[in-house]
Amino acid sequence: MAARTSRSYAKDKEELLARLSRMEGQVRGIRKMVEEDRYCADVLQQIAALKSAADAVAILLLEDHLKGCTLQALRAGDADAHVREVVDIVRRFVRTSP
Repeated sequence: MAARTSRSYAKDKEELLARLSRMEGQVRGIRKMVEEDRYCADVLQQIAALKSAADAVAILLLEDHLKGCTLQALRAGDADAHVREVVDIVRRFVRTSP
């Protein structure tokens, strides 16, 4: 795939960085909760919120990837490789945890 260096998320970069910074804060908060022996259900609730935040970042990145890199590949005639790549990405997100 020739577009490996393309960054279709450039228009959303500031939003992505802000979301990731909030997620870092969430992780630090969860760590502190565990260090302080906080109630399990409260810790799990925060982990669920972190997972939701990570999913939102992933969806935004996937949307940008489809609208940018993948669309560019389709126009260049390199669709098969990019479609496989997107399908693999989606597969990783829909796997159920053990």
